[in-house]
Amino acid sequence: MAVRTQWTVEHACSHQVVHDLSDRPADKRAGFARWLAAKDCSDCWKAARDADTESKAEWLAAKRAAEQEAAVAWATQFDMPQLEGPEKALDWGERSRHQLMMAAHTALVVEGSWGEADWAELEEKARAITRAGWWLDQRDAEGTDLLELLDAATEADRGTENPFR
Repeated sequence: MAVRTQWTVEHACSHQVVHDLSDRPADKRAGFARWLAAKDCSDCWKAARDADTESKAEWLAAKRAAEQEAAVAWATQFDMPQLEGPEKALDWGERSRHQLMMAAHTALVVEGSWGEADWAELEEKARAITRAGWWLDQRDAEGTDLLELLDAATEADRGTENPFR
């Protein structure tokens, strides 16, 4: 008589499922069936995974909304201009500008040796860059590099005269 290949497993989720273990060596089937019993069945596992994905999406949406709110409040407080560009890029550009400006302020003023006059000059240069895509392109930059990046910005990154934004 051969070792059975069909195993009825009661999973941790309390569902019973018949598993075909014929692709496993005969001496490994019982141990694998025990291992399966400690796990949720495939349907329950997939449902939990999908729910987890939904909760991650909700968490990310809430995080993005909070970041956006902070970026808008900051832009208003410090008289930063509206960004220009494709609708999809505007919110992300605002968040990127806010995060880079905060990183620069921390690195250059709080932890560095810059005074308020130096920072005010950098802020003026930042106000001139209104293309959302420019801020997106700099989103991974170090705060200490912001002055050099602002100096390297082109006319296409400033103002509203560029029709290709």
